[in-house]
Amino acid sequence: MEMLRTEQLKSYYVLEIFGRKRIIKAVDDVSLSVDENQIYGIAGESGCGKSTLLKAIFAAIEPPQKIFDGKLYYFVDGQAVDVYSLSEEEKRKLRWRFISYVPQGSMSVLNPVVKIKETFKDFIESHVKGKTKDEAYEMAKVHMRELGLPVTLLDAYPHQLSGGMRQRVTIALATVLSPKVIMADEPTTALDVVTQRGVIQLLRDIQKANRNTLILVTHDMGVHANISDRIAIMYAGKIIEEGPTETVFNNPMHPYTRYLIRSLPKFGDRMRRESVPGSPPSLEKLPSGCAFHPRCPHVFDRCTEETPVLIECEKGHMVACWLVQEGKR
Repeated sequence: MEMLRTEQLKSYYVLEIFGRKRIIKAVDDVSLSVDENQIYGIAGESGCGKSTLLKAIFAAIEPPQKIFDGKLYYFVDGQAVDVYSLSEEEKRKLRWRFISYVPQGSMSVLNPVVKIKETFKDFIESHVKGKTKDEAYEMAKVHMRELGLPVTLLDAYPHQLSGGMRQRVTIALATVLSPKVIMADEPTTALDVVTQRGVIQLLRDIQKANRNTLILVTHDMGVHANISDRIAIMYAGKIIEEGPTETVFNNPMHPYTRYLIRSLPKFGDRMRRESVPGSPPSLEKLPSGCAFHPRCPHVFDRCTEETPVLIECEKGHMVACWLVQEGKR
């Protein structure tokens, strides 16, 4: 069953610097569908629009100015809800109960001068009608035990915990109300590899236990290969390839996707890894045609003139590339 869908979603930042307006096309015409009980991965280089896409799906985009367009639907109890037509109060009621968000960096969520238990109490009390602070505290303790986290963490201040433990607490806070959809934006940023594994495993365990939907943004293609059911590759504000993870990894169609996958180390392979040539484009001044064409080794005339759209190249596997559409690959 479908849990959320976007249709031609656009989210542009409009900044004014020294009297000149700059339009940053962070999310540009993105359409996607995410199902129930699914881990949906989103990958791409820094600055491609992944975080803005998550904020747009969470209906929480608040730049200084904005250009916003497209449709966003949540499927609540099987009924489609047009999220952008709702009032702020109606959106607030859906957040954390239907959909939750784990941002980059736990300290953007946890108040450094307040014990973690107080954060849980305030959060639960404000979102669950009729809950007292004592009842909220009991609810927090039960949830911590269910996640295998020490209840004693609730009596600590954020600065007394390691980065990995703070991130686990942030995930616990985001999931305490049992949301149907969990979005995690680079949840392993600035953590060592062992701690990264623990954080990803916690998210996976929560998803498996509750059969909810997890939308996971990470640069790490190895993580996507291991846990994502479907994967979307973003480049310059657009999704350029999307499909079942195994299919995309076994048969990447877009040259950019192939570069991302080839950069992964393999056991026994001592060959030098090949990275994507060049640098990502500015989202303010995108190249004409396909935004990847200045970096693509297979570029031809049509790539520089026309922007490709996503087409189905095989069942459930979408790609936006003229090489594929003209049979040159």
